[in-house]
Amino acid sequence: MTISDPSAATSTADTRPTRHESFLAYDHFRHLKWATVLVLFAIVIYVAVRPYGTPYGGGWAGYTLGTIGAFLILWLTWFGYRKRNYAENHGRLAARLSAHVYFGGALFFVATLHTGFHFGWNIHTLAYALMCIVIASGVYGVFTYARYPRLMTDNRDSMTTVQMLGRIAGIDDELRSATMPLDDATVAVVGRAISATAVGGSAWRQLTGRYPGCTTAMAIAHMEAHASEVPLALQEPWRLTRLKLSEKETLLARIRSDIRYKALMEIWLYLHVPLTFALIAALTAHIISIFYL
Repeated sequence: MTISDPSAATSTADTRPTRHESFLAYDHFRHLKWATVLVLFAIVIYVAVRPYGTPYGGGWAGYTLGTIGAFLILWLTWFGYRKRNYAENHGRLAARLSAHVYFGGALFFVATLHTGFHFGWNIHTLAYALMCIVIASGVYGVFTYARYPRLMTDNRDSMTTVQMLGRIAGIDDELRSATMPLDDATVAVVGRAISATAVGGSAWRQLTGRYPGCTTAMAIAHMEAHASEVPLALQEPWRLTRLKLSEKETLLARIRSDIRYKALMEIWLYLHVPLTFALIAALTAHIISIFYL
């Protein structure tokens, strides 16, 4: 937040609203520019330096590209550890994330040129394949962090998850009072909606946001099916109960969507992180096989 000088309160620059900048566009795409320079450098030495025969990853050009690629893999892995120290790196998180994204993309081109487009059933190709999978999962991670935080903000409608859960608890109390004059069948189905509210659950439910056995939806369906049978004297408590169930259903949908967005933002890490360590192991074997075997 910028604190402006009171004497310059009329300045256009001081009164201009602060615009949120995506980590992808950090500092006018500074890291994209440097990553592009790196890719161009890799292409130039790949084309300009011709070893005997076809390019194969050897020679000073091939070793240079391989060294750059190995350094990028280790640096990007180190970033993955550093970014979890959020309190320490809060001011630099956007810069680090921007660099991680663009240099991760540059790594694909550098490593591909290092291979000389020679692939086979060996540890070298395994390391390259693991790298491609890690990069692909990282691309999905970029997509989630660019898309879902905004959707989560819109979905919550200025409420936190805790506030929504608190409001649902209040609705349940109101439903207990509203259903007291109603028939036993309605009281029973609404009671199940109160006592068996489902949020979270299995990984599949969290990722899909689908709850086919939702007791709140079943209570609403029951009330809609028997609405024409309600005596005149019970229409007001019936209407109030139906209204409260609709409010609860809306809040449940918001909470389940919030959980789903969080799950979609986190699921890629269960692939990205283990494969990163597998990549480092394969990279180590790749280097040892070249220099010592």
